[in-house]
Amino acid sequence: MDAQAAVDELALLSTQVVEAVVVAGDDVAGATTTGDRAAELALVGRELLQAAGGVTADGAGVERVEISLDSGGVLVVRDGERLIVATTVPDATPGLVLYDLRTALRRSALPERKRPPRRRARREQRDA
Repeated sequence: MDAQAAVDELALLSTQVVEAVVVAGDDVAGATTTGDRAAELALVGRELLQAAGGVTADGAGVERVEISLDSGGVLVVRDGERLIVATTVPDATPGLVLYDLRTALRRSALPERKRPPRRRARREQRDA
């Protein structure tokens, strides 16, 4: 599944996610929003991970950041070089949203599966 399909699926399934952006390297690979807003969310996600990494005792890479505000939240999840950034509705359930984000991020990195050719039904084979 490509990144755009993964965030589209996330938007359909998660009622708590308002916007989401998948970032691969320096590029927005998929987003529920467009243009400057997608780029802004990608930048915010990278900066939040970097800032959080700067305050850890051993400087280890941070895999997730969660910010809760009265007006909603911002969550960032990293998996290797890829990350997903999302804004949420107020009072979202962080554990559920993090699960949804991790799932979407992993799915966005999966190669497209080719479907095997459909086999003809036995009746079609008998009639032929």
